[in-house]
Amino acid sequence: MSSDDREIEIYGPPAFAPGEKVRCLKHIRNDGTVPGREIGEFVVRKGEEGYVRDIGTFLNQFYIYAVDFVDSRAIVGMRRDELVSLEKESAR
Repeated sequence: MSSDDREIEIYGPPAFAPGEKVRCLKHIRNDGTVPGREIGEFVVRKGEEGYVRDIGTFLNQFYIYAVDFVDSRAIVGMRRDELVSLEKESAR
């Protein structure tokens, strides 16, 4: 999804709640926003689990989920399509 998409995600409820356990669906590299890590270095690997810490917005259009990946010792801003809930998954 890009900022050109017509969907305004924040018109609906967030996909995840603070405290919810989630899994990362892709490798995440430092784009310069993670202190103490080199730009381009892997910060979070696909499949790592973390907890939603906070929810913010970007461009008044998208939710950004601050996810605390404990094993990687990183808090990373993630989009909805980059995560899957482990709590909703186990409730099925």
